[in-house]
Amino acid sequence: MRKSLAKSIYFGAAALAFAGIVGTTSTTASAKSYATAGAYTALTTGKNVVATGSNAIYSKPGTVKGAKVVASKATVAKLAASKSSADTLYAYATKTTNKGSVYYKVVTMDKKYRGYIYGGKSTSTVAGGIKTTDTTTTAATPARTTGYYLKDASKNTLWTAPKNTDINAKKVSLYGAAKTDPFTVDKAATTTKEGYLYYHVTDSKDPSISGWIYAGKGYDTTITDSTKQDLGGLSLNVAEDAATADNSVKVVYCDANNNNAQVSVSNWVNAPKSGDAATKAGDTVATTAVNSANVKLADFINNSVPANYKISGDVPAATYGNTVYVNVVAAATSKVQLRVDSVNNNVKAKDAAEATEVKLTSPLAVGTKLSSSEFAGVLNSDAIKALSGSKGTAIGDTNLTTIKGGFSNTPVEGTTTYTTSDGTPYHYQFTFEPANFNSDNRTANYGDTLTASFSAQLVTGAANKTASDSSWIA
Repeated sequence: MRKSLAKSIYFGAAALAFAGIVGTTSTTASAKSYATAGAYTALTTGKNVVATGSNAIYSKPGTVKGAKVVASKATVAKLAASKSSADTLYAYATKTTNKGSVYYKVVTMDKKYRGYIYGGKSTSTVAGGIKTTDTTTTAATPARTTGYYLKDASKNTLWTAPKNTDINAKKVSLYGAAKTDPFTVDKAATTTKEGYLYYHVTDSKDPSISGWIYAGKGYDTTITDSTKQDLGGLSLNVAEDAATADNSVKVVYCDANNNNAQVSVSNWVNAPKSGDAATKAGDTVATTAVNSANVKLADFINNSVPANYKISGDVPAATYGNTVYVNVVAAATSKVQLRVDSVNNNVKAKDAAEATEVKLTSPLAVGTKLSSSEFAGVLNSDAIKALSGSKGTAIGDTNLTTIKGGFSNTPVEGTTTYTTSDGTPYHYQFTFEPANFNSDNRTANYGDTLTASFSAQLVTGAANKTASDSSWIA
């Protein structure tokens, strides 16, 4: 009987213990409390926002039962750090939970991610996982606003807003636009993320065709060769026709000093004007014929010489559909090292009694090498041109004389101000000394650095000339 009672007590206790465990587990599981979300409220005006990286994006407000991760916190952190406009978010609706948390419905500009992200505790202020942003910044309108052409309408199209900066940005139809239609620029902007420059352009022949187009580095007033402008999808020249045997000439540049190895290839394509007779393969290219950039074949051949080469010998006549082989040789450009060969550093004291004590701070000494920062430019264009020639070839006395003659005969004002110990400002005047120029450089080849001697005379007063970017000065 004692055994039966003991067994009853044992099993009874075990049963109670099990029941207690089950009861505890049940209580813990039901303790999880989910938020409930209010009604979907569309924003009257959508907001361009960027992620802060602190919150993930969910299929519904993150604290609501059943919310699934659309973009993890790590993924959103990458969106926050991204330099691509495609990763900017657009917020267009909200849901507020019963705990007061506001969640914004967002989508990336490329539509890759869409869902809800925590946005703070108020619908009037964006906070939490996102912050508002301007997707573009107004840029200066270029100095030239007319005479632009689409480089390639099939690749460089127009947009209603710079690409990926507006959720509704879309391509503009170019139906009816001819490649010869000139476009006018009236606005410019840069994208916040990438810093890309866009121009807003309008077809001068059909004002209904307008939009934004990537503009590369934009129009540069310092570049005189229109073909060298970096304008993205725009050009200052009408796009060329496709090259055919009836309208083009292939130009092949060959290194005359390297077994005529091919260096580069260019194509010149005729752009006939209204009324011009059609050309065909085998016809001689007229000396008046031009391409879409209004460049004659002879000028095109000279302008297209590969960098660091120059033409050697005569260029043969050309016919449509054939190849012109142009011999070139490696070229080099010499620089000139300006050197002080004599200097007058005498200064005047404010007080005659202190004359022996007043000195110039850091005066120039004989042998000092001068840089372009000391000059406002001293060589003329003929002299600068004479600095370039076939690499390794002797410059020769004739070209040295041309370079020497390019220096000014009058003193050149220095651009640096020097002061004495008593605070008096001075600057130097530099005078070219031509006597030894040819003999000093008699063995120089193209690519070598030449030496030019100058005398330096100290002059009272601060420098009033601006240094120039003289690429020919060593």
